[in-house]
Amino acid sequence: MSTAGNTQQTEGPRSKRAVIIATAIDRFGEAGFEHTKWAAIAEDVGIGQTALYHYFESKAHCLLTIMRLELSDSVERFSAATEPAPDSTRALSAAVASAYEASPRDALQRRILHNHMDLLATPRHSKKEEEERILCCALVHEIEHNWTGLVQKGMDDGVFRVTDALLTARMLLALVGGAWRWYRPGGEITLDEITEVTAEAAGRLVDSDDVGAS
Repeated sequence: MSTAGNTQQTEGPRSKRAVIIATAIDRFGEAGFEHTKWAAIAEDVGIGQTALYHYFESKAHCLLTIMRLELSDSVERFSAATEPAPDSTRALSAAVASAYEASPRDALQRRILHNHMDLLATPRHSKKEEEERILCCALVHEIEHNWTGLVQKGMDDGVFRVTDALLTARMLLALVGGAWRWYRPGGEITLDEITEVTAEAAGRLVDSDDVGAS
């Protein structure tokens, strides 16, 4: 379970929170955060703009919440994929594969996350935005810690021929996450193709011939 937890409050059956988030993902992912008007999201959801503030303090608060939810999902996907793996090489292959398990909306959400990671570097003036930023930072640290542990185990097992687990983990994360900046659902390159190529590249990065093998 993620150490950062989930601050989402229980919402009643008439809550618009989930549909607001889904609509914002579509808008931010396709048009871009900066080019999306807060009023446009309200219009898509079918509520007044003022009603959005019942759920989110600002457009940036909504963005940071979307980022936090994706980071939390990433932690869970990694654990579910790697825990059953019989060895380090299979665990790394499984981790890469789990990173690309995505619906079209998931892909948009991951694009949003990777396009706005710079937001996490600076404290926010808004209390709720800052709360989400802090949770995001904790999740980023947890993800990095998990991937570092995977690399360290491969080093300890003698199958990953690298000398710095943390640096290697950061390079792997950059490799895996980079695709979301350019991948487009329905495009010429599929997620299966990206998974295969990235797994092979990850194997070269840790200097292991077995990563990505079926």
